[in-house]
Amino acid sequence: MKSVYENEMKLEFMSKSNNEAFARISVAAFASQLDPTIEELADIKTAVSEAVTNCIIHGYEEKEGIIKIECRLIANTIIIEIADTGKGIENIALAKQPLYTSKPNLERSGMGFTIMESFMDEVQVESIVGLGTKVTMKKMIKKDEVSKEEITDVLNQMKQSSFPMNN
Repeated sequence: MKSVYENEMKLEFMSKSNNEAFARISVAAFASQLDPTIEELADIKTAVSEAVTNCIIHGYEEKEGIIKIECRLIANTIIIEIADTGKGIENIALAKQPLYTSKPNLERSGMGFTIMESFMDEVQVESIVGLGTKVTMKKMIKKDEVSKEEITDVLNQMKQSSFPMNN
Protein backbone atom coordinates (compact mmCIF):
# COMPACT_ATOMS: atom_id res chain seq x y z
CA MET A 1 0.00 0.00 0.00
CA LYS A 2 1.36 3.40 -0.96
CA SER A 3 1.72 6.00 1.78
CA VAL A 4 -0.40 9.15 1.54
CA TYR A 5 2.72 11.13 2.42
CA GLU A 6 5.41 12.27 0.02
CA ASN A 7 8.05 11.27 2.58
CA GLU A 8 8.28 10.43 6.25
CA MET A 9 10.81 9.52 8.91
CA LYS A 10 10.76 8.18 12.45
CA LEU A 11 13.33 8.68 15.16
CA GLU A 12 13.63 7.37 18.73
CA PHE A 13 16.23 8.33 21.31
CA MET A 14 16.83 8.47 25.05
CA SER A 15 15.60 11.50 26.96
CA LYS A 16 19.10 12.82 27.61
CA SER A 17 19.72 16.54 27.23
CA ASN A 18 22.62 16.00 24.81
CA ASN A 19 20.16 14.32 22.39
CA GLU A 20 18.24 17.58 21.97
CA ALA A 21 20.78 18.83 19.41
CA PHE A 22 20.60 15.46 17.62
CA ALA A 23 16.82 15.77 17.33
CA ARG A 24 16.97 19.38 16.14
CA ILE A 25 19.58 18.65 13.46
CA SER A 26 17.87 15.45 12.30
CA VAL A 27 14.51 17.15 11.78
CA ALA A 28 16.20 20.11 10.05
CA ALA A 29 18.01 17.74 7.68
CA PHE A 30 14.74 16.01 6.85
CA ALA A 31 12.93 19.35 6.37
CA SER A 32 15.66 20.53 3.99
CA GLN A 33 13.99 18.44 1.25
CA LEU A 34 11.40 21.23 1.03
CA ASP A 35 14.15 23.78 0.32
CA PRO A 36 13.26 26.09 3.23
CA THR A 37 14.82 29.47 3.80
CA ILE A 38 17.42 29.78 6.55
CA GLU A 39 14.79 31.54 8.67
CA GLU A 40 12.23 28.75 8.15
CA LEU A 41 14.85 26.14 9.05
CA ALA A 42 15.79 28.08 12.19
CA ASP A 43 12.10 28.26 13.17
CA ILE A 44 11.73 24.48 12.83
CA LYS A 45 14.93 23.81 14.79
CA THR A 46 13.84 26.14 17.60
CA ALA A 47 10.38 24.58 17.88
CA VAL A 48 11.84 21.05 17.92
CA SER A 49 14.34 22.08 20.61
CA GLU A 50 11.55 23.42 22.80
CA ALA A 51 9.37 20.32 22.40
CA VAL A 52 12.22 17.88 23.07
CA THR A 53 13.40 19.91 26.07
CA ASN A 54 9.85 19.80 27.47
CA CYS A 55 9.88 15.99 27.15
CA ILE A 56 13.21 15.76 28.99
CA ILE A 57 12.57 18.33 31.74
CA HIS A 58 8.84 17.95 32.35
CA GLY A 59 7.79 14.60 30.86
CA TYR A 60 10.47 12.40 32.36
CA GLU A 61 11.78 14.74 35.07
CA GLU A 62 14.64 12.88 36.78
CA LYS A 63 14.00 9.57 34.97
CA GLU A 64 15.08 8.46 31.52
CA GLY A 65 12.64 7.43 28.84
CA ILE A 66 12.24 7.36 25.09
CA ILE A 67 11.33 10.37 22.96
CA LYS A 68 9.77 9.61 19.58
CA ILE A 69 9.74 11.95 16.61
CA GLU A 70 7.79 11.37 13.42
CA CYS A 71 8.02 13.79 10.52
CA ARG A 72 5.96 13.83 7.35
CA LEU A 73 6.27 15.95 4.24
CA ILE A 74 3.05 16.68 2.39
CA ALA A 75 3.31 19.07 -0.56
CA ASN A 76 5.16 22.06 0.92
CA THR A 77 4.31 21.32 4.56
CA ILE A 78 6.24 19.52 7.28
CA ILE A 79 4.31 17.85 10.10
CA ILE A 80 6.37 17.03 13.18
CA GLU A 81 5.09 14.85 16.05
CA ILE A 82 7.18 14.70 19.21
CA ALA A 83 5.99 12.32 21.93
CA ASP A 84 7.03 10.96 25.30
CA THR A 85 5.54 8.38 27.64
CA GLY A 86 6.27 10.51 30.68
CA LYS A 87 4.02 11.90 33.38
CA GLY A 88 1.70 13.90 31.11
CA ILE A 89 0.28 17.40 31.53
CA GLU A 90 -2.56 17.93 33.99
CA ASN A 91 -3.77 21.24 32.55
CA ILE A 92 -2.72 21.89 28.94
CA ALA A 93 -4.35 25.34 28.83
CA LEU A 94 -2.37 26.43 31.89
CA ALA A 95 0.86 24.90 30.58
CA LYS A 96 0.46 26.85 27.31
CA GLN A 97 0.16 30.21 29.06
CA PRO A 98 3.20 32.44 28.52
CA LEU A 99 5.55 32.54 31.52
CA TYR A 100 3.86 29.60 33.28
CA THR A 101 6.31 26.95 34.45
CA SER A 102 5.87 23.97 36.71
CA LYS A 103 9.62 24.10 37.43
CA PRO A 104 10.41 27.62 38.71
CA ASN A 105 13.23 26.18 40.83
CA LEU A 106 15.04 25.19 37.61
CA GLU A 107 14.83 28.76 36.32
CA ARG A 108 12.63 27.74 33.38
CA SER A 109 11.15 30.64 31.42
CA GLY A 110 7.71 29.11 30.84
CA MET A 111 7.83 30.11 27.18
CA GLY A 112 8.20 26.68 25.50
CA PHE A 113 4.71 26.38 24.02
CA THR A 114 4.59 30.09 23.22
CA ILE A 115 7.84 29.79 21.27
CA MET A 116 6.57 26.70 19.42
CA GLU A 117 3.36 28.52 18.51
CA SER A 118 5.19 31.62 17.31
CA PHE A 119 7.58 29.69 15.03
CA MET A 120 5.17 27.11 13.61
CA ASP A 121 1.89 27.55 11.71
CA GLU A 122 0.00 25.15 13.96
CA VAL A 123 0.70 23.45 17.31
CA GLN A 124 -1.53 20.83 18.94
CA VAL A 125 -0.89 19.30 22.35
CA GLU A 126 -2.42 16.02 23.49
CA SER A 127 -1.67 14.61 26.91
CA ILE A 128 -2.92 12.02 29.37
CA VAL A 129 -1.66 12.16 32.93
CA GLY A 130 0.48 9.10 33.60
CA LEU A 131 0.71 8.11 29.92
CA GLY A 132 2.56 10.96 28.24
CA THR A 133 2.32 13.86 25.85
CA LYS A 134 2.35 14.35 22.08
CA VAL A 135 3.00 17.70 20.42
CA THR A 136 2.10 17.97 16.74
CA MET A 137 3.50 20.96 14.84
CA LYS A 138 2.95 21.99 11.25
CA LYS A 139 4.86 24.48 9.13
CA MET A 140 4.24 25.38 5.52
CA ILE A 141 7.42 26.16 3.65
CA LYS A 142 6.68 29.15 1.46
CA LYS A 143 8.34 28.83 -1.88
CA ASP A 144 8.77 31.88 -4.04
CA GLU A 145 6.51 31.29 -6.96
CA VAL A 146 7.05 33.07 -10.22
CA SER A 147 3.89 34.59 -11.66
CA LYS A 148 2.80 34.16 -15.27
CA GLU A 149 3.37 37.88 -15.79
CA GLU A 150 6.98 37.59 -14.64
CA ILE A 151 7.58 34.68 -17.02
CA THR A 152 6.01 36.63 -19.89
CA ASP A 153 8.19 39.67 -19.08
CA VAL A 154 11.36 37.56 -19.13
CA LEU A 155 10.35 35.92 -22.44
CA ASN A 156 9.61 39.33 -23.98
CA GLN A 157 12.99 40.66 -22.82
CA MET A 158 14.67 37.64 -24.38
CA LYS A 159 12.88 38.28 -27.70
CA GLN A 160 14.08 41.89 -27.69
CA SER A 161 17.66 40.96 -26.91
CA SER A 162 20.24 39.91 -29.43
CA PHE A 163 20.27 36.23 -28.47
CA PRO A 164 21.09 34.14 -31.58
CA MET A 165 18.25 31.70 -30.82
CA ASN A 166 15.70 34.50 -31.16
CA ASN A 167 16.67 35.42 -34.71
